[in-house]
Amino acid sequence: MTIDETSSPEWRSTNHAPLAVHDPVKGGAVTASMRVLLLGATGTIGMATARALVQRGHQVVCLLRPSRRDQNLQANAARPDSLTGVTVLWGDASDPEVWSQPSLKQARFDAVVSCMASRTGSPQDAWRVDHQAHVCALKAAQAAGVRHFVQLSAICVQKPLLAFQHAKLAFEKNLIESGMTYSIVRPTAFFKSLSGQLDRVKKGKPFLLFGDGQLTACKPISDDDLADFLVGCLDDVSRHNQILPIGGPGPAITPLEQGEHLFALLGMPPRFKRVPVGLMDAIVGVLSVLGKLIPAAADKAELARIGRYYATESMLVWDAAAQRYDEQATPSHGSQTLFDAYARWVKGEGAPDRGEHAVF
Repeated sequence: MTIDETSSPEWRSTNHAPLAVHDPVKGGAVTASMRVLLLGATGTIGMATARALVQRGHQVVCLLRPSRRDQNLQANAARPDSLTGVTVLWGDASDPEVWSQPSLKQARFDAVVSCMASRTGSPQDAWRVDHQAHVCALKAAQAAGVRHFVQLSAICVQKPLLAFQHAKLAFEKNLIESGMTYSIVRPTAFFKSLSGQLDRVKKGKPFLLFGDGQLTACKPISDDDLADFLVGCLDDVSRHNQILPIGGPGPAITPLEQGEHLFALLGMPPRFKRVPVGLMDAIVGVLSVLGKLIPAAADKAELARIGRYYATESMLVWDAAAQRYDEQATPSHGSQTLFDAYARWVKGEGAPDRGEHAVF
């Protein structure tokens, strides 16, 4: 593991009193300065969380796993521009040997915040990252006496049908039973997940809908608002030892409403192409059969299942007793709405990099 030597991180937790730092937004002094290990900082939410931690005066160390396209970063110990003000370590958190390195084993932290998640959602990757890597991190944190573990999970684990959902739930159970103070955050849809049709609509193509476009609804949350909520878990005791579903501001919106709003922003007449859910079922069925013979087809079958899940299940709190999704029971946080983001993207102010998470 290559280390950015800008500082020498210490892992072990201490009982020092938190320092008072200035809050540039609210003014005055706020209780902060913790030493925080951040996992998953190469993702857009992880990068936003790193910024939020630094802005609140925390000392941040990021354990990064290079993506396939960034393998050179590990060799050069290069710091991504988006992670200014943090210490960077390179390594695969799912490898137990990484946690035995002196730079981690002999260091101290007050808290661990994990935004780490499987990049593909395939069963093998999900169990390696969403479960095994987190178990390794939890064991290391327990051994070092870390006080608090903030875990970014997903609201879709309420109705688990997919490998990555079961892997996330398995780690949630490990964390809850660990005895460590925990905050398990289950966000709704992300802006980047709902940006995939922007380019096709700009090109005059129809907006794709599954069914009538009203099968599902969500309360999307921006990276910055979610990061603010995650970091707030460190200080807000009401979020300790809790499972925390969270969405963005405003009412829940359907895919049909998303499409209508995009066309209105572009000054174009609405054009929709409706895709029957049965077509996705057929694709899943064919790939599942092929997957018994061809491993690559098995992974594609899982990706198709993921697509079908998001096409038919709302990203809202599930009321098991009433057997329905409940918009009113889904908490809201922040100020940025998806439609605000659409307006910026239409003006050419940039759309989120969906990267290796484009399937979601």
